[in-house]
Amino acid sequence: METPTATVHASAVLTGNRALLIRGPAGSGKTRLALALLEAAEAGHIRFARLVADDRVELMSRHGRVLLRAPMTLAGLIEVRGVGIRRIAWEAVAVAGRVIDLNAPDAERLPDSSAQETEIDGVRLPRLAVAAGADSLAAVLATLHSTAT
Repeated sequence: METPTATVHASAVLTGNRALLIRGPAGSGKTRLALALLEAAEAGHIRFARLVADDRVELMSRHGRVLLRAPMTLAGLIEVRGVGIRRIAWEAVAVAGRVIDLNAPDAERLPDSSAQETEIDGVRLPRLAVAAGADSLAAVLATLHSTAT
């Protein structure tokens, strides 16, 4: 198994053929958003969603792409607040397609184009900055639907 270039405090969910890397401070709702995306797929609001990682995500830059995976000790595990740790279906590795930054201090109603991108290991990725208290699922679903065409 390849050594990751970094491990970040985040969650990741595969939606279609690319994954969302969900970043934010502790308690910002990373796992809650991941679970909501899985539920949205079950309800048919999006075509597909599968957990890649919860709590920590290993990043690997390869051939101009950022690959995401869970550390082996956390693979297939997700913490449901108030319920505990649960084992669910998971994807071993996924290509990052977008970064979601929760409780982002630079979140704007009409963001500047420079705020809609971020760079990880030299790879530019689309970024969605979500303000504290905003409905992150609605923002992510709107973004997914607008890029699905």
